[in-house]
Amino acid sequence: MFFEQPDVRRKLYICFFLIAATVFVYAQVRHHAFINFDDLEYIVENPHVTSGLTAANIVWAFTNTHAANWHPLTWISHMLDYQLFGLRPAGHLLMNLLFHVMNTALLFLVLNRMTRALWPSAFVAALFALHPLHVESVAWVAERKDVLSTFFWMLTIGAYALYVERLDRKRYLLTLALFAFGLMAKPMLVTLPFVLLLLDYWPLNRLRTGTQATDQITERKNGKESKKEKRKKQKRETAEAAPALKFSAVVPTSISWALIRPLVKEKIPFFALTIFSSIVTLYAQRNAMAPLETLSMAKRISNALISYVNYIGKMIWPTNLAFIYPLPDVIPAWQVVGATVLLAGITLLAIRGITRFPYLMVGWMWYLGTLVPVIGLVQVGSQAMADRYTYVPLIGLFIIAAWGLTALINSLPYRRFFLPAAAGALLVIFMAMTWKQASYWKDSMTLFQHALNTTTRNSIAHSMLAGALYEEGKYKEAAEHYKEAIRINPKRQKWHYNLGNALAFQGRSDEAEGEYRKELRLQSRHAFTHYNLANLLVLRGQIGEAMEHYRQAIASNPDYAKAHYTLGTLLAVQGKIDEAIVHFREALRIKPDYKEAFDNLQIALRLQKQSR
Repeated sequence: MFFEQPDVRRKLYICFFLIAATVFVYAQVRHHAFINFDDLEYIVENPHVTSGLTAANIVWAFTNTHAANWHPLTWISHMLDYQLFGLRPAGHLLMNLLFHVMNTALLFLVLNRMTRALWPSAFVAALFALHPLHVESVAWVAERKDVLSTFFWMLTIGAYALYVERLDRKRYLLTLALFAFGLMAKPMLVTLPFVLLLLDYWPLNRLRTGTQATDQITERKNGKESKKEKRKKQKRETAEAAPALKFSAVVPTSISWALIRPLVKEKIPFFALTIFSSIVTLYAQRNAMAPLETLSMAKRISNALISYVNYIGKMIWPTNLAFIYPLPDVIPAWQVVGATVLLAGITLLAIRGITRFPYLMVGWMWYLGTLVPVIGLVQVGSQAMADRYTYVPLIGLFIIAAWGLTALINSLPYRRFFLPAAAGALLVIFMAMTWKQASYWKDSMTLFQHALNTTTRNSIAHSMLAGALYEEGKYKEAAEHYKEAIRINPKRQKWHYNLGNALAFQGRSDEAEGEYRKELRLQSRHAFTHYNLANLLVLRGQIGEAMEHYRQAIASNPDYAKAHYTLGTLLAVQGKIDEAIVHFREALRIKPDYKEAFDNLQIALRLQKQSR
């Protein structure tokens, strides 16, 4: 349908360029590895994914909130990937790239369909495809939810544009269904109904008459033409209206509630889905949200204002990008004031130019609004901002750039030469930067080290790099990075435990014991810390205290099979056979193939029988 307009060949050439350029800069991901940051939890170590696409796993996807998320379609897509590619990361990453390519082509076709502006639409799509800020969403397997949900975002807007051209119940229901699918891929789409209202103003111009929807519905009820005749009439009307739909189209000089009300009423089912998705998301992330006691609302608002400005800065010149940006301990007041003034100034400018430059208001509201779910007012995680959050919001700024620069350069001499030359040069620069940024995602070590090179006081990056070093057996280097992470954020849980493990593997048992005890002061019910500390105490002959920590480990995690087995062994050595048998049986209940527990249970049962 999107190719029914004139200049089909030109559109095909543009799509070919967008696809080829995108594949060129991202093709390197086929050589990349899974990242030790969500990839393991989401895919590699998730038995529901690694057992493939089954009925039971599909039910699990819809009924669980694993990893503090409810996105069943994303889980199903990972299961399908495993079915096709196993645990070969190349296949998973190339599927991400495929979705990104489809999102790019859809963005161009849908935007061009709505505006009838070929080259500005192509430029927006090219920026979307090639901007370095979008690398994280494409080159990270765990961010499948970004590219998949945006695929449904684009399809929803495309279906909505077709619905506006002919107000048909089937087209409306298709739009609503695509929106629901998008929410089941990632709840980021909760802002889409508001974006549809923006598009009603520009470029769809549904407020021009105020009664467009009512008139079309009346015509459909009272008209006597056949469906075929109506379709022919619609095509003629669309072709005749095409010049009026360009980005310079007339828009209403005043907006009243009477004009907006039918459009808002039309979106009520969309808003209902948004509310449902928001409730489910808050429930899924209830344990991952930072409490107000540790992160005040004033600090959240301050960080949000500054992040809005920082995202704009990184869009203009995307340097020093990192997989995580640490939340600063103190936010200077002058930065908050400056960000507030800048954002308010741009908003005022957009409002004042709403009739002359409608794309400015629509693009700006698109940017501000679609960032709301991830701007940090509801804080999940410890990041100040994240590149992946810009995947959809930047489209608003790209629209402003494409239409604004076109309007500006049209008044300059040699515009036919200058505009394509400037756009081409910018895209070449972004392609080079994107290719370089994607190369940092080749493995965990490279990614985490790059984050340390481009940010300061990044305790998370130190911790993640330490974990990668630990996995490679580089315990000394791992310990140094854990120490630095603790120095920056001494109250973070699990880091003392991890440092204790790294020290223990170096034979530095005294220091390891100290770290384990510090961890227990932060979280007294951490089963693994109790267990590892108990192991150290056994080596020193402090059996009584060790047994107490084994019991604490079991109390904290009753299904800790190894703790049951080890405690049972110590009890057996002490002649407490009856108690030992209880723990061996528990270990086997939890882990039926636990050979060591089975062997010890048989020995204990024989000893028990002999004693009687």
